[in-house]
Amino acid sequence: MSSWLHLASLHKIRKYKMLYIMILPGIVYLLINNYLPMFGIVIAFKDINFSKGIMGSDWVGFKNFEYLFKTDDAFIITRNTILYNALFIVLNLVISVTLAILLNELKNRLFSRMYQSIILLPYLISSVIIGYLVFSLLSMETGFVNKTVLPWLGLQEIMWYNEPRYWPYILTLVKIWHSVGYLCIIYLAAVVGIDQEYYEAATIDGASKVQRILSITIPMIIPVITIMTLLQIGRIFYADFGLFYQVPLDSGALLPTTNVLDTYVYRALLKNGDIGMSSAAGLYQSIVGFILILISNYVVKKINADNALF
Repeated sequence: MSSWLHLASLHKIRKYKMLYIMILPGIVYLLINNYLPMFGIVIAFKDINFSKGIMGSDWVGFKNFEYLFKTDDAFIITRNTILYNALFIVLNLVISVTLAILLNELKNRLFSRMYQSIILLPYLISSVIIGYLVFSLLSMETGFVNKTVLPWLGLQEIMWYNEPRYWPYILTLVKIWHSVGYLCIIYLAAVVGIDQEYYEAATIDGASKVQRILSITIPMIIPVITIMTLLQIGRIFYADFGLFYQVPLDSGALLPTTNVLDTYVYRALLKNGDIGMSSAAGLYQSIVGFILILISNYVVKKINADNALF
């Protein structure tokens, strides 16, 4: 029996050898880029000394993880990271799906492609440039908001980079503007792939456009929505470093509302130069994200197994 299975496997390899050869570069890239670096996990448990090397450095166990939990800022950075990402997930989902449905309703291809390009463009802009674009709006000396908008409304100028209470709204708007276009294109591709016969049958039955959207469009793209949401939940402990560091221009006055796990680790690394601590934070984020994906996927599987990732 085993010899028969072995022969069958060899036959399959010979039959599809060109396909195996085609996927070989992707497998090599995956191993080099995703699996070999996992050896670096050991750094999180060591007091790295470059003269001794990684393997020769002293083992410190979970000591590198202590600074994440014992610091006075632990609650603030954890709260900011989770709440911001949860808000981003919800708003990006609602807005991107809405935009995708609206773009699909455009019958003029020229306008549809033009709007897609305009919406996607911010996603291609680096965080550094976005930071300076925001600064051009909020600068106390030359900012458009302070020098044009607020005087027109009869309001006093605001020192935006010294006022933490405004930044949850500013960062949320910037994040949505930056990322919603990418998600919109993904959802638009899913919407476009829906068989038009469903809509034709619903139209014959007298369904309105809103009813067709609620009864056909949204249910048909639920699997894509679920996958994208699960992937984002897996990174809920990862913050957009450029958004929280570059956009507020690393202003110390804004730390209560802009300091997240990634920026905190970066500042700690600059101050202490401890690679072990930063590696511990990365490992902590990965483990928590992995657990959240498993839990979320389990919940989705219980509701509808067809929509689960695995």
